Amino acid sequence: MKRILLGAAVAAAVTSLAPLGLSAQDEAADPPVAKVNGEPILRSEVLAMATELPPEYQAQIGVIFPMLVERLVDLKLIALAAADAGLAEDEEVMRRLEQRREEVMRDVFLERALAEALTDDVLQARYQTFLEENPPETEVSARHILLETQEDAATVIADLDQGADFATLAQERSTGPSSSSGGELGFFTKDQMVPEFAEAAFAMEAGSYSKEPVQSQFGWHVILVEERRTQEPPAYADVESDLQSAVSRETVREMVAKMREGAEVEMLELTQPGAGESGGDEGTAQQ
Repeated sequence: MKRILLGAAVAAAVTSLAPLGLSAQDEAADPPVAKVNGEPILRSEVLAMATELPPEYQAQIGVIFPMLVERLVDLKLIALAAADAGLAEDEEVMRRLEQRREEVMRDVFLERALAEALTDDVLQARYQTFLEENPPETEVSARHILLETQEDAATVIADLDQGADFATLAQERSTGPSSSSGGELGFFTKDQMVPEFAEAAFAMEAGSYSKEPVQSQFGWHVILVEERRTQEPPAYADVESDLQSAVSRETVREMVAKMREGAEVEMLELTQPGAGESGGDEGTAQQ
């Protein structure tokens, strides 16, 4: 836990110092949870640090909240010490801030572009396209009795013709792992079973059993189809995140492609890392 929190603390270290002199309105909306030399640590800063943690720790935010505050106190002390050391105008600090400035500008630019692209109308249209491209599949619920020989399977069919109970026969004679549950397989789509079994099962009506043994790589089957149904399409809420990701990728790809059309990009020939390197001074190597 301590290592996890330390990692979150380091990730949060890029956060700037909170401003002094919060108004009463600011404090009500985002109250301080601690103060270091008079400077506040805000509740929002603690919650932001928590987002760097694995989901199982985020789910225990009430338990780890005090530890996160302690980490932020440490970071605040370090930041204040850095300011006292005159690093605010340090050349290395300014260089890194400039790099970070470009990253932040890029992120904000993309966030705003995607906010404009990810409208309800666009996502709903994409959802309809998804439904058209992924029509509901038929499912069947079935039981089966797996046997070693065709003759054994034919005997089972004869017993069924005489009124024997399918589930009981499965428990007594099936060699498959589903025998203990009366051969029950539950609902499945055609692509979830081996071809021979699937072709036979999906050709049958609900309530009927196979009149001829069905052979597959596992042996000989006698199949009872109990129910047929059509899958319900996924609700919009269930696929909304995937739709947003897909639209976001396309938006960024198209946007960058247009930027490249109007840009002058020159790819320079650079020596690849390690190419032509001797690993030491040539004079030393010759000694």
